[in-house]
Amino acid sequence: MSSSKVKRVKAIAKKEVIEFTRDWRTIMAIIVIPILMFPLLFIMFPLLLESEAAELDSLQVDIIIQSNDIPDDLLQEINTTSVSLSFENLFDNNTLANPGDDLDRLRSLSTDAILRIEQRDDIWYYAIIHISTSESSNEARNRLIQSLTIWEQNETQRRITEQGLDANSTLNPLRWDGEISSGDVATQGEQAGMVLSLFIPLVLAVWTFSSAIQPSIDMTAGERERGTLEALLSLPCSRNELLIGKWLGVATITGVGVVLQICGLLFAIGYLASSSVIGVPQLSLSAVLLIAVSIMLFAIMVVALELAIAMRSHSVKEAGSILGPAIILIIFPALFTQVINLDGVENFWFAVPVVNILLALRELLMDRVIFEHIIVWFGTSVLYAVLAAYYAAKQFGREDIVTSLS
Repeated sequence: MSSSKVKRVKAIAKKEVIEFTRDWRTIMAIIVIPILMFPLLFIMFPLLLESEAAELDSLQVDIIIQSNDIPDDLLQEINTTSVSLSFENLFDNNTLANPGDDLDRLRSLSTDAILRIEQRDDIWYYAIIHISTSESSNEARNRLIQSLTIWEQNETQRRITEQGLDANSTLNPLRWDGEISSGDVATQGEQAGMVLSLFIPLVLAVWTFSSAIQPSIDMTAGERERGTLEALLSLPCSRNELLIGKWLGVATITGVGVVLQICGLLFAIGYLASSSVIGVPQLSLSAVLLIAVSIMLFAIMVVALELAIAMRSHSVKEAGSILGPAIILIIFPALFTQVINLDGVENFWFAVPVVNILLALRELLMDRVIFEHIIVWFGTSVLYAVLAAYYAAKQFGREDIVTSLS
């Protein structure tokens, strides 16, 4: 490509980026949201969960105990500072788990849970009546189960000891020798890579596709509706130069969002690593470079297809109605690749559109650089990118690009 053509392409791309980013809301969408997404997801969300758990721990729950002979040590285990207990006699029921006359009390939330317990011969039978759609009722049930579990362990040890046996050796005849974690030869970095490989490809693919939708529509169907497309076509540049310029514009906007998203991800991983929540993936230079290549090939294909579809649409509304739901074509393969076992995965999966890039990202994030897989996904990705670019060029080369679709 001559220097004059390069200048024209750069001018078109610059014009498209400037026009699209004039609105402050667009700046928020392509800069602020991507860079904050992962920090909010990995840092703020766990903090909110921790705060919610602390709130539940201090929640005052009302529990009714229906029993005629509840053990004192069990009652002591249940009766904590955040529990309000009341007692009732246990009447005959077909089964203890049958709510019976207590159904209305629980559904009206006049009490959080009811514990029924009775002894038959040497065995204690119990049931907890609660309503699972109530947060306080679930918390009351969980506390009761925890107390009953502790009491059951103590009661089991007491009965074994009474028989003259050692409770520890009787209850645990098989034991792990040493640290459990020492039996796993995978490093923390490899474990982190495996965890991150399950969702990073999904997020990157969805974000790349979704962030390219609006600029693709605005630079094609949007310009047709505003009446500026005809003026662009009258400029001293070819249709292919116009396509490349618009592609660079969309790719720049999308690329900025993806890069900022990765920066936010690296910040979140660094924060979690400093808190010993997760390790840092250990990737070789070749894996990092191949990750960049795979994302670039995926972006070429996606942006070209979205530009072509948007250019072929009759209006902005039609383009949005097509490209919006089309994101399912990314989400479904992304979810599917998460359940594929990478150990011994068949080569043909690396030739399936979209799936090939997502599987490649999963392998590379685990620092698995497998030559035969690289050949397949790289070759097919280049083919799909070329076909998408060719289809886009065909749409931009139509003589009726302005008139027949208006």
